This record gives sequence, C-alpha cells and structure tokens, in this order.
Amino acid sequence: MLYTILLVDDEEGIRKILGLSLRDLGYTVYTAASGEEGIELFNKYEPEIVLTDIKMPGLSGLDLLDTFKFQAPDTEVIMITGHGDMELAIQSIKRNATDFITKPINEDALEIALKRAHERIDMRRQLNQYTCDLERLVDEQATQIVEQERQLAALQIAEGFADGLRTIVSNIDGGSMMFNQLPCFVSVHNANSEIISSNPLFNERIGPATGKPSWWAYKENDTHRPDSSPVERVLLSGDAQSSQEFITDKNGNKLPVQVNAVPILDNDGTIELVLELAADMTAVQNMQEELRITRHRYQQLFEESPSYISVQNKDLKIIANNRRFREDFGSSLGKSCYKLYAHRDTPCTKCPVMKTFEDGKPHQYETVITTKTGEQRNVLIWTAPICDVEGNIAEVMEMSTDITQLRALQDRLSTLGLLLGSTAHGIKGLLTALDGGIYRLGTGIKMDKPERVLDSFNDLTLLIDRLRKMVLDILHYAKERSLNWEVIILPNFVREIENIIRPKADARGVTFKCVAPEDGTIEADYSGLSSALVNILENAVDSCEASRSTAEYCVEFSVCTDGKTVDFTITDNGTGMTQETREKLFTLFFSSKGAAGTGIGLFVANQTVQQHGGTISVASEPGTGSSFAVHMHAVLPDHLKKEISEATG
Repeated sequence: MLYTILLVDDEEGIRKILGLSLRDLGYTVYTAASGEEGIELFNKYEPEIVLTDIKMPGLSGLDLLDTFKFQAPDTEVIMITGHGDMELAIQSIKRNATDFITKPINEDALEIALKRAHERIDMRRQLNQYTCDLERLVDEQATQIVEQERQLAALQIAEGFADGLRTIVSNIDGGSMMFNQLPCFVSVHNANSEIISSNPLFNERIGPATGKPSWWAYKENDTHRPDSSPVERVLLSGDAQSSQEFITDKNGNKLPVQVNAVPILDNDGTIELVLELAADMTAVQNMQEELRITRHRYQQLFEESPSYISVQNKDLKIIANNRRFREDFGSSLGKSCYKLYAHRDTPCTKCPVMKTFEDGKPHQYETVITTKTGEQRNVLIWTAPICDVEGNIAEVMEMSTDITQLRALQDRLSTLGLLLGSTAHGIKGLLTALDGGIYRLGTGIKMDKPERVLDSFNDLTLLIDRLRKMVLDILHYAKERSLNWEVIILPNFVREIENIIRPKADARGVTFKCVAPEDGTIEADYSGLSSALVNILENAVDSCEASRSTAEYCVEFSVCTDGKTVDFTITDNGTGMTQETREKLFTLFFSSKGAAGTGIGLFVANQTVQQHGGTISVASEPGTGSSFAVHMHAVLPDHLKKEISEATG
C-alpha cells in the first residue's frame, strides 16, 4: 500500500526532481516551496509521510516537524539535510523524526528511509488493530461473565422459590391455613398427573380432589388427551403455563378461569410437583359483557342519532362521525369541517368548536350547510368538550340538528315582520322621491315647461316600478298565490323584459345584449316569470356596477327553445361569487350586497321558477362574472300542474 507524501523544500530543482522520482515509485505527491505553504497543504491533504528540508527561509524544517507532530503524532517526517547540518539532523531525530537523508539525495538512501516509514506506519496500524481486537474480546468475555452471573442469580432465586413452594405444599398437606384465604382454586399435583392436595375453596366449589387425575376439573367429555390440562402441559414442556380455561364445578356448571401452573423442581432439576392456581373469571366476564353491551348501546345511539354528530381535533379535522353524517357528507375523516360544510379555505368567524377549545364550555350556533349532493340544510349546532384523563380538552363533539323544515315554518310567521321592517325604510325613501316627482310634475304643468313634465313623468314611472316590485316581492313571500297559466309568445316576452332592463343598464354604463328566438311559446304565469327574470337581470347589472373599474361590463340575456323546453341564460362579467355565496344565494334574507339588498329578490325568483316546475343553476367564480341558467318546460304536463297546485294550496 502506497501513501500520500508532502515534499517541502525551498529549492525548485529538488522539488521537481525528487517529486518526479516519488511519483514514479507510485506515491501521491504534493509539493510546497515554504514552511507556511507546507502547513496549508498538510491541513488540506493530511499526508502520512512528510519530506522537508531542515534549513528554509521563514519556518524551518524543525518548526514544521514540531507542528506536524503536535497536530498528527502518527505522521512520519523524514528530514533532508546538507553535509554541514548533521547537528540539526540529530536534533530532528530527538524530536521524533523518522529518519534523515543528506543532499545530494541518494535513491537508495531515500528508499531505505521510506521503507522505514512504511514499517512504522504498518506496525502502528497492526498495533491499533490488535488493541481493538483485544478490547472487543475483553468486552465479549465481560458480557459472558455478566450473563453467567445473571443466570446463576436466577438459578439461585428459582431454587429458593422451589424450596418455598415445597414448604407451602408440606404446609397444605399438614392442614395449614396458609392458602385457605386465597380467593382462587389452589391444587398441587405430582409428576404422575395426580392431585395430591387442594385448598378448601377448591374442595367446596369443585369437589374433593385428592387422588383425582390432574385433568379431572377440566372434564368436558370422556376423551382424555395427554395435554388436557395446564398441569399436564407443564409436565410435557417443563415450562410454566398460563391460559384461560373452563372447569366444571360439582353442580355441573362451567366456570371460566385464568389458570397459572408452575413446576416445582427437586435438587436434580427434575419436576417433582406442579402448583396450579385458577382464578374464577365469572364476575370479570360478566363485567366485560356488560361493558361490551354498554359500548354497543352507546355506539348505536351515536350511529343512529337523527342529528349530524362529529368529533373534531384542535386542527378542526374530523376524527369520528355517525351514519347520518356520512350519508349526507360522505367520507369525511381527516377533512376540515369548514371545507366540508361551507367550502371555505379558512375557519368560520363564529366557529363554536374553536370557542369550546378556547374556554372549555358548550356553545350554540345556527348556520346553513351544504350536503355532498348540493342540498342546503339549516342546522342548529351544539358543541361540547371531550377531556382526557388529566382534564385537558382533547377533542370537541359537535352535534348539528337539521331545522330546515322548522325554519321554513317559522319564517312564514316570524320573519314577515322582519321583512316589513327591513323594507320600510326603502318604501319611505321611494315615497319621498314620489313626492318630489309629483312636485316637479305639478310645477312643470303650472309653469308650462314640457321638458320638466316629461322628465318628472319618467322619474315617477321608474319610482312606481320600483315600488311595485318591492310590494310584489313582499306579497309573494307573505302569501303564496296560485299561478295564472297562460300562453306567452317568447319574442314579445323577451322584448318587454329588455325594455325594463336596458334603461337601468344604460344608466349604470353597462352594455346590455339581448338574444331572442324568432318564434316559440311558453305556458307560464306571465307576471311571476317576468318578475323572476327581471330580479336575476337586475342582480347581474348590480354585480357589474359593484365591480366598476376601467373595464367594460356587459350583461347578456339569451332565450332559446326547441318546442319542448325553454332555456333562459343570463351572463355577466361582474364581481363573480365564491362557492359559499353560490350555495346560499337563494336563501331568504341572504344578500351579497350588504345593506343595499333585502335578500328576498333571488329567493322569490327561485321559488317562482320551482313553482313552474323549472330549475335554476349558477356558475360563477370570484372576478370572472356569473352565469344563471333557467331551464323550464315549454308546456307543463297537466299532472305536474296539479301537483304544483296542490303543493302551493
């Protein structure tokens, strides 16, 4: 094995010639022109052998020798000296240099010095290996000695235990009361599988057993096997046995028992006796069965509850849920409740689960959630903490009761006053505006100013339309009315709606496009359907106005029919909606306009379309606008008309 050599000499010729010779011998060689450079290369490459000139400018060879031996004592350093440096060469040997060679360098002397360095390195490595092997052998021997001592101690304990058991057996034979008070069946068996003694509890419950075979208490049938009892298994294996068994009492009843059978050895290590202890597990099994039934009962209550029940951790992840929950929300374990219920990316602002984690108290909250099929549910949520054994809140149970039908019934009574109150201010404003319009109309007539009269007339017409729409929405909600079915000519119907919407769109700077079919009819309630479509169109215009910027905004109303169905499509490039807003869009009193909206327009529109046997679907994303698609029958079948009429009273 050849090594790495560092050659340090201030003479370039020696570095080149000697370096070439060393490389020819197969060494990896690094050369340095000064002591400082030599230290830098030594630290970088960590060579096994160093050849250095004794006399150099700056750091001398002796300085390098001291430095290298301090940093790496095992480094072999060969000194290069001149004929007049013999005294310095001797000093280097005293400082643990490996050898020295004189200039001019003789190849044989160089090889001898290198061979000596090799031998010292190999000898040191062998010594280290021998030392490691010796330490390993010492560790192994020490481990064996410790293990032997442990086995000896265990043997002494076992012998002491066996002596104690033998004493106990003799005490039982002698009528001692030592085991009489033990609440288990105790029996002693000999090596021939015979019971030689038993405690009073055994005799009372199982029957007198002395002289009976060891398997006697385990008699399930007349067939006997060599391993029919724990005692016989001890005699076969030589090891202690622990198992759950059934024994038969003197009345023929089977008793579940936990049996422990241990061998008792004589001085030669042969099994002399076997001690068997059997604990009656009847009470334990009864408690386990009661616990199982109780758990099953509570699991049934949890699973069969008509409410949605979930258990959530501190990250608001669902870790358990009941059957009703899974049916309406699907596989939800590990999912966030706010994403599952409301399709939000962040927790709800009034999250009752978070409040319970914070203060440890139950909380109540009412909201609207969406099932996996897109159905909306009004729910009343109750939360309760679940604590660990130390009293810390580990999870929170959330129970949500579906109150959709109850809320629908209550809304007809309790929210009518709220509706009237919320619209009273709007009606008051309209009345004030009507007063102003009438005044301007009167002064225009009195002053004979036709332009003021016309302007006032247009304002009054617009105000009356707004007032009519508001009142009709309130009446529609307050009392469902029967539909007045009639055949509507689609081109005329679309133009009339266009005449209502276009002025409003133009006033707000929104482009309104209308695409009507060339012909076609639909059987519907004219005023109801017109009001529903106008509500959606006005919301589309408002959406564009709310998103006002330098962009151009547009609302498009298109109608198409194939004679069987009619599709009304309303699209805009306004603000758009989040999924949570889309799902609550047709909920009563829900408005994305804040104080500017009553939250009944789209609710009424959806109710009207459903009364006609139609559907409304919405596609929208924030910042990309919205699209409403109203799909209806051109002619509703009579049986559907009858069902709708019966449903609306």
